[in-house]
Amino acid sequence: MTGSRGSTRERPAAVTTPTALLDAWRPDEDVLWSSPRGTLLAAGTAERLDLPWTTDLPGAVAERLRRARGRGEVDVVVGALPFATGVPAALVRPEVLHRAAGRLVVPPATAAEPALARVVEERPVPAEEDYRAAVRRALRLLADDRLEKVVLARAVDLRTDGPVDVRALLRALARLDERARVFAVPLPDEPGEPPAGGPGRTLVGASPELLCALHGDTVTAVPLAGTAARQADPADDAAAGAALLASDKDRREHAIVVEAMVAALGPWCADLQVPTGPQLVATPTAWHLATRLEGRRADAATTSLHLARALHPTPAVGGMPAAAACLAVEELEPVDRGFYAGAVGWADASGDGEWAVSIRCGVAGGDTVRLHAGAGVVRGSDPAAELAETGVKLDLLRRALGA
Repeated sequence: MTGSRGSTRERPAAVTTPTALLDAWRPDEDVLWSSPRGTLLAAGTAERLDLPWTTDLPGAVAERLRRARGRGEVDVVVGALPFATGVPAALVRPEVLHRAAGRLVVPPATAAEPALARVVEERPVPAEEDYRAAVRRALRLLADDRLEKVVLARAVDLRTDGPVDVRALLRALARLDERARVFAVPLPDEPGEPPAGGPGRTLVGASPELLCALHGDTVTAVPLAGTAARQADPADDAAAGAALLASDKDRREHAIVVEAMVAALGPWCADLQVPTGPQLVATPTAWHLATRLEGRRADAATTSLHLARALHPTPAVGGMPAAAACLAVEELEPVDRGFYAGAVGWADASGDGEWAVSIRCGVAGGDTVRLHAGAGVVRGSDPAAELAETGVKLDLLRRALGA
């Protein structure tokens, strides 16, 4: 399928800075992706690749990109992969691809910069007590040895007093988290909905977590699991990070994720390097435990999408065992995750690519934004503490929106 929902326009001239790419980005038409390795603006749609998110997806995308390269067209795909496997992705091969070195760095706001619409209503889905009840039900599944870990998410629906300016939201997110992978991906209309006459839905966020990257033969993955809230006082903040690093519950949760990812990467990698323990990483609102995994691609035919499909869903967003945890998620969560806790990024015809876990994100459309956040439930988890952890994770987007 070709074409895009937005109106036709003259494509931007070649630009060389991340901020210029953000200025050139157009809602409903373009995908923006920014990471420490560089910033991409995928302008327009030469071909949609809304293929099912199955084991066949990497090969199908690779074949489409090889054909595009043979025709001398853009041979990169950019977009988002949903949490649920087997349902369509939101991937595009753009008409024009602009690149800039480095991540998006946005200067401080000025009085002339458009302000975001004001948040006038927040509605948790489910209610907070219902979320705590779901955690208690998950703990019973853990006690019965049906699960080792399950990640339970909840949503918050925000309504604003005017349409959400996604470009302004991207600026705010880039200012808040200088290390995150910032993105905006137009999403297709939901099944059963009429085609959008006005602004469509956009997945927008600033992910701190690298699912996987492939550059040349080098494979990298950096799972995050284990969270503590940042503190305003520097001494208290350092103590919170140290307590997280020493936490038995959080280290067990993190180890489950790392072990599963090492097993998933094993068939695809040679010389996989696994540190003996996690390290602390900081976002503006949270401390996390992180482990950097690095190896060498074992087969030249392997692409970044093969790696992403092999890893997803990691225990950091689903649980263990994966199939049982996903069934528990479906049973215990009242809201479909959609593209939350899936992946967002890019891949090219040579197999290179970079995919972040689509967390710290929301879906904006008109005057509403739906945010998601989850917490990993293991034996010893406390329902109130898990609810509080989701609040910490929601706070980045809430702060960016001025809530």
